[in-house]
Amino acid sequence: MTIDIAGTSTAPVDPGLWPAVTRAPRGPLAGAAGAIADRLFRRAAARLPIRVVYPDGTLIGAADPTLPTMVVHRPQALVRRVGRYGLIGFGESYMAGDWTSTDPAGLLTEFGKRLAELIPPVLQRFRPLAVVRQPRSQHNSIAQARRNVSEHYDLSNDLFAEFLDETMTYSSAWFGSLPASWPDLPDAQHRKIDRLLDAARVGPGSTVLEIGTGWGELCLRAAARGARVRSVTLSAEQQRLATARVAAAGLADRVDIELRDYRDVDGSYDAVVSVEMIEAVGYRFWPTYFAALDRLVAPGGRVAIQAITMPHDRMMASRNTHTWIQKYIFPGGLIPSTEAIIGITEGQTRLRTVDMLSLRPHYAATLRLWRERFVQRRDAVAALGFDDVFHRMWELYLAYSEAGFRSGYLDVYQWTFAPTGGP
Repeated sequence: MTIDIAGTSTAPVDPGLWPAVTRAPRGPLAGAAGAIADRLFRRAAARLPIRVVYPDGTLIGAADPTLPTMVVHRPQALVRRVGRYGLIGFGESYMAGDWTSTDPAGLLTEFGKRLAELIPPVLQRFRPLAVVRQPRSQHNSIAQARRNVSEHYDLSNDLFAEFLDETMTYSSAWFGSLPASWPDLPDAQHRKIDRLLDAARVGPGSTVLEIGTGWGELCLRAAARGARVRSVTLSAEQQRLATARVAAAGLADRVDIELRDYRDVDGSYDAVVSVEMIEAVGYRFWPTYFAALDRLVAPGGRVAIQAITMPHDRMMASRNTHTWIQKYIFPGGLIPSTEAIIGITEGQTRLRTVDMLSLRPHYAATLRLWRERFVQRRDAVAALGFDDVFHRMWELYLAYSEAGFRSGYLDVYQWTFAPTGGP
């Protein structure tokens, strides 16, 4: 099945969107912070299996030229950004072109493996004073949640089509074997979706609620089984394309796709499924999210979600901070820990875990394929109106995410719950 997505809206990028990267911080404070950041960075780089090359020919780190290499083009701009804004500044320095890499995912993987060791303990004590606090304007009230989702998912259906496979599935695949190549991706996405539907016991006559439509592939797979599907999304662009795909497949009589917040959904469903949507909910609203899943699943039904997770201590340390990913990619979001999910479901709902499957290496492979495709399609992305800063930003986002799974800092689970008699 082929769907023509021509004519969907694009979002030409206004250079005014990137004021933080137009120039590095200036002044005595930025200079002092940059000097400290420079010493810490050089110390860290010397201890990792990476290479850092400076414009004057200075080389820090390993001598092996096959290892991930970071090429610093503007050293002072880099360290001033990092000294003033930490990891946000590190990301903005890549957006600005202060540094590049022969292997950004490999470079960030090595940083991720040793993240806790790179800052001396005496300085870690001052972290709460240095980090940027998360803006209250991004907290996911019903009105703000729609704006946060739109900022990412309504960029352009054409943009996502440039680097996603034909299934238009924007979550971890499950490959038959690794390593994986691009032609493996569509089947791997179907394998992932089918396992989730199997876990939720979706079959002929099932009533299914999907929270977070994406571009409709799960709707299509569930309806093809004979299920009746209600799917909700906050992305107008996703709703438009997903609805068109369902109609083209001749399944419009079995699928309804609504522009609606999960908190406004009613009814009772045999299966409630939600793929990588909890990450956008926000820390304060995780109990609300799981309460909704609990309320909406019928007795004897199943809840099946796919969720990215991070270590609990890192989640607790970062839950009120503002990160580069939140500032530029997913406003209002936060990745939960397995402990947080278990604590909420067992302490505040009837939902109990009946099955878990980690797809961690499969997500690293999925992200690698997306990133390689995105880089290959650079000219096509530019033709849609997205500038060089945007391209560097998204390349870093995909590499950063891949590194999270490669290093073991991030994981992703297919997680199945069954309702019991009470909390």
